Amino acid sequence: MLNRFRRNSQLGILALLGTATTCTLAMFAGYRALHGQWPAAIIDFAIVVLIGVPVIHALRTGNTAGPGAFLCATNSLSCAIACYVIGPVSLPWVYLVLMTNFLIAGPRQALAFNLLLTVALLLMPRMLDLPVERMSAAAVAALVTLFAWLSALRVSTDHQQLEVLASLDALTGLPNRRMMEQALEGAVARHRAGDRSHGLLIVDIDHFKEVNDTHGHAAGDAAIADLAAILKFEMRKHDRVFRFGGEEFVVLLDVDTRDDLWTASERLRQAVRNGLRGPGGRITISLGGAMAGEEERWQEWFSLADEALYRAKNNGRDSTVVMGGAVPTDPAPEPRGKPALPRV
Repeated sequence: MLNRFRRNSQLGILALLGTATTCTLAMFAGYRALHGQWPAAIIDFAIVVLIGVPVIHALRTGNTAGPGAFLCATNSLSCAIACYVIGPVSLPWVYLVLMTNFLIAGPRQALAFNLLLTVALLLMPRMLDLPVERMSAAAVAALVTLFAWLSALRVSTDHQQLEVLASLDALTGLPNRRMMEQALEGAVARHRAGDRSHGLLIVDIDHFKEVNDTHGHAAGDAAIADLAAILKFEMRKHDRVFRFGGEEFVVLLDVDTRDDLWTASERLRQAVRNGLRGPGGRITISLGGAMAGEEERWQEWFSLADEALYRAKNNGRDSTVVMGGAVPTDPAPEPRGKPALPRV
């Protein structure tokens, strides 16, 4: 459960506020029922149900947009009814609702319901009799709404920035393994649904340990960053490259056949062979590939490409192997022209 809240902070806020509110109101409802205050107790129990249902729905489905908006509307309406029935003693709850609306719903929705609640509060009979009381309540409501909106905006901005940082590799700026797993899972689902064909390549720098041991880790980091730049430049619009870890990269391509995948792999190999240099001279890569097939999990697909990479390394490196058979490559002669990546 905690992992779900870490991945979806909005769900965590919804669950926390919903649980705290329902528990608090349930205690008030029980207290009022024991003292014979049945109208207020019934209202409290009704609010508990209205808040608890969308919270449970959000926890079961992971969807927070609809339940958040519904909870915001329920909070505002319930608060207005409570003010009408209970009177001025419920005024502190108004400011709490004005603040929490921005935590459980979108800024526009929260602002709209806050304005409606404030207007209802000001026009409600027997709630604020004196003009100075109305002015004071309106000013406090406006300030609470403003500060809650600014706070929610700051939290949302920080959350988006953290999401970006958590999804990118610091050295290369490429999407990291976390994003790769999500992309491969989606590619497997699309392939099984018959929507699109995908090819997978695992790229590994040849003799990378020698680069690190001979020229230092700074040279190794430079080689990784330069390779990432080359791979990123060679990607088409719908292709994606990820840093898997260490000196390994993963490329997800939109291709129809194994031959298309091998052609694309050779295109990348030659581009790196012609463009990647280190303190010791030319740096090459080996590539292993596999087309998406009948695999149910992306890990099975990845294992096929990893096995192909192992074969490419055993073939002498600076080579390409695509599962379904190895296509020999001769790294000695330079190509006369650059074969284009296959277009889908």
